[in-house]
Amino acid sequence: MNTLYILLAIVGLFIFWVIFAYNRLVTLAYRAKEALSDIDVQLKRRYDLIPNLVETVKGYAKHESQAFENVTKARAAAISGGTNASLHDKAVNENMLSGALKSLFAVAEAYPELKANTNFMELQRELSDTENKIQASRRFYNSNVMELNSKIDMFPTNIIAGMFNFKKEEFFDLDEAPAQREAVKVSF
Repeated sequence: MNTLYILLAIVGLFIFWVIFAYNRLVTLAYRAKEALSDIDVQLKRRYDLIPNLVETVKGYAKHESQAFENVTKARAAAISGGTNASLHDKAVNENMLSGALKSLFAVAEAYPELKANTNFMELQRELSDTENKIQASRRFYNSNVMELNSKIDMFPTNIIAGMFNFKKEEFFDLDEAPAQREAVKVSF
């Protein structure tokens, strides 16, 4: 009789552990999805700010059409990727947009009256704030993905992950190409 109780206790503990491990994996998967959604919200905010910034700068630097064109193309590429694009494709498009924005700000540096314009300063501040929020969202997403992927790989939760088909998530990596590390060069 004691053996039966011990056996039932072991089976009960095993079932409890399976439920706990499964629920933990579900929680981590939802956190990763929520964090990715936060990135998308910040990117949308960035996309909405860019046309206003471009129009403000255009008024002062009419002959710098290439910089405006590059920002517009990069923004369109980033938006067109949408939710169907892979995380890698989104990161590549975001890198292109960041580079184009750097060149736009470099153009703005050459116009002291533009730098003193309150609309431009406010847009630049908002865009800078948005960039910081995007970075924070990416870090939050990547830490959640790291925790989820670790649980999926670690024994014994890897057994539960395999049984219930939990899949690893992709990190939101920004490719650090050498061109992105260089300072933006502006020539007139």
